[in-house]
Amino acid sequence: MNFHVKATVAAGALIASAGGVWADCGIESGSVRILSNDFSALHAVANWAEKCASDTVEVTKNQTEEHKNIQVPALTTDPASYTVAVVATNSVVPLLSGGLIRPLDEYVEKWGGQLQDSQKIVVDGKIMAIAFMANAQHLFYREDLLKENGIAVPTSFDEMFAAADKLRDAGVMETPISSNFKPGWDIAAEFVNTYLATGNDFFEPGSAKLAIDNEDGLLVLENMKKMLGYMSPDWATFNSNSQKPVWEAGEAAFSISWGSRAGAYIADDNPAPEIAANTAFAAAPTIGGKSIPSAALWWDGFTIAKNISDEDAEASFRAMMNGVSQEMMAENMDAAVWLIEGYEPTKAASGVIADLKAGARAYPMLPYMGLLHTALGDNLAEFLQGNESAEQALADVTAAYTTAATEAGYLN
Repeated sequence: MNFHVKATVAAGALIASAGGVWADCGIESGSVRILSNDFSALHAVANWAEKCASDTVEVTKNQTEEHKNIQVPALTTDPASYTVAVVATNSVVPLLSGGLIRPLDEYVEKWGGQLQDSQKIVVDGKIMAIAFMANAQHLFYREDLLKENGIAVPTSFDEMFAAADKLRDAGVMETPISSNFKPGWDIAAEFVNTYLATGNDFFEPGSAKLAIDNEDGLLVLENMKKMLGYMSPDWATFNSNSQKPVWEAGEAAFSISWGSRAGAYIADDNPAPEIAANTAFAAAPTIGGKSIPSAALWWDGFTIAKNISDEDAEASFRAMMNGVSQEMMAENMDAAVWLIEGYEPTKAASGVIADLKAGARAYPMLPYMGLLHTALGDNLAEFLQGNESAEQALADVTAAYTTAATEAGYLN
């Protein structure tokens, strides 16, 4: 299978002229069953898809952080438990590999006139997913604290550490930095983001053989270890959901978190309005004297299950078209960096836009990247806890990945 994606998320695709507004769903019958992650932008999409429900059209949703663990078994059954799987750059790969989602070209031709080319995720010449938002992790910072202490917005990790030292020395706060360091998926993403900023590749050219056991891999691990010196002792509990209360409590001045969460940090109904008003966003920091942000660019989009009736597939696609309509976007402009026609970036989008403009790299859409992500998530905590060396951590990751990739047939 050729996993080359012809559609790319580019800065220019984020600012487009307005087009027609999506009208009535027009669905006669069918069952729409949506599986997705759990955050505000996806709530908005699902809520608008639910507007297509009627006496003859059922629309249900399961929005959970466990969606990646659920999607393959749920779409493998016949009929599939869900008709729609909302995916990201990495989570679509196992669905493609398993033949669990259907091509969308016919549906796009009939009901996808509102879609831009940048939204059509093409694999092996067929549209297999519809992207509706761009995402990336980036820097969140307290504008007021920086101004009061004469600190410029940091552009590199070294500058962020120096700024954190200045805040600590001034008695402003003891743990000025937070990031998603929870062992498992989050800590692996931290490594991936920072390794991308070195400009190096994860695998040998044209091969599934891992190539991170090098100076750049060591640099990334040492940088992650250094971050812990500025973070709460509870760093192992930090993921996207747990970071927000820490920020609202005024316990951090710098945070590396997801652009899809930015809108909630500055919302009018934020429980800490003064902190919300002084929260600003910038590109993720660079490392090692390079100019690349430590952020992987992602797209989020939807797929339609293969093991369902054509009636349910059509109903699901049309309901999701309502879910990603311009009307939905107009009501939720701050919720995401939308790839929908007519989107104009807001303050909440400024961090992702800054990543894009600074040349952030895409998360590798390779069939074996998920195996590396798992190996990283399973083998970095011991190093960060001081129980083994960086060299041993990279060796452990390499061994775990090589075993998994060999068993999967990617390596001989």
